Amino acid sequence: MSLMRITSPHAHSGQSTSMVMLQVAAATIPGVLALVIYFGPGVLFNIALCTATALACEAAVMKLRSRPAGFYLKDYSALVTALLLGIALPPYCPWWIPVIGSASAIVLAKQLYGGMGYNPFNPAMVGYVVLLISFPVEMTRWAGPAELIQGAPGLDETFALIFGNMNVDGFTRATPLEIVRHNKSTILTQLYEMEPVFNHGTLAGLGWEMANVGFLLGGVFLLFRRLITWHAPVAMLATLAVLSLAFYDGGSSLSEGSPLLHLFSGATMLGAFFIVTDPVSGCTSNKGRFIFGTGVGLLVFVIRAWGAYPDAVAFAVLLMNFAAPFIDNYTLPRTYGHKAARKATDLEEQ
Repeated sequence: MSLMRITSPHAHSGQSTSMVMLQVAAATIPGVLALVIYFGPGVLFNIALCTATALACEAAVMKLRSRPAGFYLKDYSALVTALLLGIALPPYCPWWIPVIGSASAIVLAKQLYGGMGYNPFNPAMVGYVVLLISFPVEMTRWAGPAELIQGAPGLDETFALIFGNMNVDGFTRATPLEIVRHNKSTILTQLYEMEPVFNHGTLAGLGWEMANVGFLLGGVFLLFRRLITWHAPVAMLATLAVLSLAFYDGGSSLSEGSPLLHLFSGATMLGAFFIVTDPVSGCTSNKGRFIFGTGVGLLVFVIRAWGAYPDAVAFAVLLMNFAAPFIDNYTLPRTYGHKAARKATDLEEQ
């Protein structure tokens, strides 16, 4: 009888961790293809360097902990972390940027806390923030769309850019969010006419809008496969849209940009469907996930509008990771066999 009171019924989904991770990786393909088409093959080099480093660090730590490295590598969690970090990095950053970022993500943000399932912060976002704070110059040199820089670098040029034999500045341009964030003198309609990244685009800047559409399609795939729920992504995107609309003044020189700019530029869709949906560093219940996503959307807009960083997804996610245990305490789902939900602190007192 006592066992029935404390043990919930369990259902097996039929999908292993490795299967879920591989499907998440597959869902990024449309967005990655868009990045490669518009910004060149640098993103593929980033992903390759991040993946090699992440797998090496994961194996090394497992060896130090006297655990079978092959067993843990086969869950592909390190692969997904490396993939998400590689996507987020500027395409032609120096080779040591993805190496340091990936090592920080695996060693500091994941294994230091005990490995998969124990990390309180999203590992990919920890790696990204470590790099952004430590190497701001390298992390803000984003490549311009190939159409605007007379073609993306080829494989030879990409190799030279990444390994230090070529100046990357000739291929870089300000991102749409940076352009709007630093504009203080031109109304948006004129700014959009002046800036090629906008007048060659449709929604939120050439290249960026299609990359976000690609990650949106990947997110729809994850929802269709029921690998994530809608609560966190919809809450984040809706909050960001409502706030950007509420503070949109019609396009003056002080405007922070339209809702379309905020939704389809930067890392918005990547963050909404691949970052805030992390089941380990996020919240447990659907209600908690909705609150978590709302908080991320709020923080993204606040930092974009009044902070120092034009794209704020990483900082917003990590700040909400701090709040996730608190949210979980008050949003626990009803335990099977009980009529009302309880707080986590109530369970501890028993």
